[in-house]
Amino acid sequence: MTTARLTLNLDALVTNWRNLDALTNCETAAVVKANGYGLDAGRVGKALANAGARNFFVAMAEEGVALRRAIGPGPGISVFAYHMEGDAKLLRDFQLTPMLNSLDQMLRHFESLPGHPFGVQLDTGMNRLGMEAAEWAAVRDIALSQGPVLLMSHLACADEAAHPMNDHQLQTFVQMTEGLDLPRSLAATGGLLLGRNYHFDLCRPGIGLYGGQPYGDALPVAQLDLPVIQIRSLDPGETVGYGNSWTAQRPSRIATVAAGYADGLHRALGSGQIQVYAGDTPCPVVGRVSMDLITVDVSDLGDDPSHLSILNERQTVDTLAQAAGTIGYEILTSLGSRYARSYTG
Repeated sequence: MTTARLTLNLDALVTNWRNLDALTNCETAAVVKANGYGLDAGRVGKALANAGARNFFVAMAEEGVALRRAIGPGPGISVFAYHMEGDAKLLRDFQLTPMLNSLDQMLRHFESLPGHPFGVQLDTGMNRLGMEAAEWAAVRDIALSQGPVLLMSHLACADEAAHPMNDHQLQTFVQMTEGLDLPRSLAATGGLLLGRNYHFDLCRPGIGLYGGQPYGDALPVAQLDLPVIQIRSLDPGETVGYGNSWTAQRPSRIATVAAGYADGLHRALGSGQIQVYAGDTPCPVVGRVSMDLITVDVSDLGDDPSHLSILNERQTVDTLAQAAGTIGYEILTSLGSRYARSYTG
């Protein structure tokens, strides 16, 4: 093992999708934007398509092209963010369905791709993407005459089940779409877990598929093992790493492993914030995380380890995220290109 190894369990991914699907009374799609949350959209997409997923969502047209090349014709691929200038050829040639967010996008789509499928994204209070109520009211009849395949919105606070914004957005979405005989979608992972009032015709889980919160029952999908490249002995009073930020209080053995913040392991994870594992035995990270290296106290191990695990069933993406002051999404999508990747399942 000469480089850090990232192992992705596609069986766990599929199980997470199936378990989320079992909670709904509607179609369950899959969000595979940002290269499948950093885990390879092609492999993720093929595994989920084989499991029965028939619709996928990406952020931009170029992501949709890569996904279509991986999964082939058949399943639907929707583009969240836009139909921007220059996207028409990609949308047409790779059978991508844009979610239109503004009047400008709507006119561009109707003029450049008449008859091509599209959806409409509505802003129910997040103030990020989508048409607000007044804009939607002004263009609704024009949009409906062109036959949208989906009306959707996005929840701002779905990871907080009791947040009043959830009900506010639900009621706003109902008001903006009531009486329209069209498929509707409001819920991503968090919204799906809020219950069936939020499900409508299609749910589109993302982070829950990959083992992250707010889906507490998710199986972990990613494991990251780091090779030990040197072990040294320290006397009490010796220090480790930049800034002398850790001082040995006893005779210690310090392992240096090959990974760092250039590989998506945030600098904030140093100085005792997390542990790494030798099998089932936790070993504390000591000193600062540097660009390519992390130092670990392995004094309590009987043998010198060949590798240590930083991401596993015991220490998930959300554990790392909490220690770094961020969210599991960022941990996953930051996992670096230097890892040797392998897939099981």
